[in-house]
Amino acid sequence: MAGYGDASQKVDYVFKVVLIGDSAVGKSQILARFARDEFCLDSKATIGVEFQTRTLVIQHKSVKAQIWDTAGQERYRAVTSAYYRGAVGALLVYDITKRQTFEHIPRWLEELRGHADKNIVIMLVGNKTDLEDQRAVATEDAKEFAEKEGLFFLETSALDATNVETAFITVLTEIFNIINKKTLVAGEDQSNGNSAPSAGKNILVPGPGQVIPEKKRMCCSS
Repeated sequence: MAGYGDASQKVDYVFKVVLIGDSAVGKSQILARFARDEFCLDSKATIGVEFQTRTLVIQHKSVKAQIWDTAGQERYRAVTSAYYRGAVGALLVYDITKRQTFEHIPRWLEELRGHADKNIVIMLVGNKTDLEDQRAVATEDAKEFAEKEGLFFLETSALDATNVETAFITVLTEIFNIINKKTLVAGEDQSNGNSAPSAGKNILVPGPGQVIPEKKRMCCSS
């Protein structure tokens, strides 16, 4: 169970989560809805990178979610390596009314896996379900892609708040469970005389809700 945390309490974990996808798919709106419960119809394109935080309580622990948002336009590609560094979760967003934004998802996923930790928790998000009458991407197509790639999947509407909270909480809870499981295993290893991972370093392993395919070898990647 997760909820809003008390800003004055100590933070047990900080999880960096990145939002990626084409421009105008609603990444900034999803972030505004989750971080501030706001939606602005007059939203302008994000220039460069911005991030917002929200502290939640997950299983009686205080978790600060640091959510990063960057514009999806090609000219901002220079921010990628710093943007992905340290991320333990990602929301891969497309617009259900624009087929092209879904067709670009494999490219975004390849870039994400090329820059981020290979065990990053990824949620595929089909945004703008409030525009159902303009749908250009079938739910089944996205679900099939997510299953093939080992991703979580949800359809959302930042406008009416549908599933936005659920998408973030699912990713954050999965990260939390993975880290706790790893800490438990490390503790057992230590008691058995094996050396535990160095303090402060989170080593992620896939959780039961996510099967992560082996990364394919990429030739000539920049």
